[in-house]
Amino acid sequence: MSTATPATRALDAAKVAFERIEYDYVAGQDKIGLHAAAAIGADPAEVLKTLMVEVDGKPACAVIPSDCTLSMKKVAAAFGAKAAAMMPADKAERLTGFHTGGISPFGQKKRVPVAFEAAALGQAQIVVNGGKRGLMVRLTPEAALTVSGGLARDLIAAP
Repeated sequence: MSTATPATRALDAAKVAFERIEYDYVAGQDKIGLHAAAAIGADPAEVLKTLMVEVDGKPACAVIPSDCTLSMKKVAAAFGAKAAAMMPADKAERLTGFHTGGISPFGQKKRVPVAFEAAALGQAQIVVNGGKRGLMVRLTPEAALTVSGGLARDLIAAP
């Protein structure tokens, strides 16, 4: 199975080191990030999920640990907006060029502002979707920020 996706091509083009991790994606999972973490035997705190949002009606991307919940108030603040909401799945797919369950912050069809949960970036490596269902990439937080043009921000709801 080929693992080249727009996301992995973006990482290759940026000449950053990353590891491809494939797993058996199971359709219909409720919490895709937690399923991916379990499937690859990784800590859910290091496996980040990519969520497409709309801030003041404009698209943006939020990347948070798979075991956390996004705070819309914090997302709005992170992007300098007044309001934030989840982007409908069909719109996210059209905008990014990826299917839900395979959306990556790298190599999206239309580049949008990206923010990573700051607390998740304190680890040596993070795991992020590689651009298709069943493909993850492991890389340093610094590489993820560089390739995505992302910022480190407080994005998650208090437990």
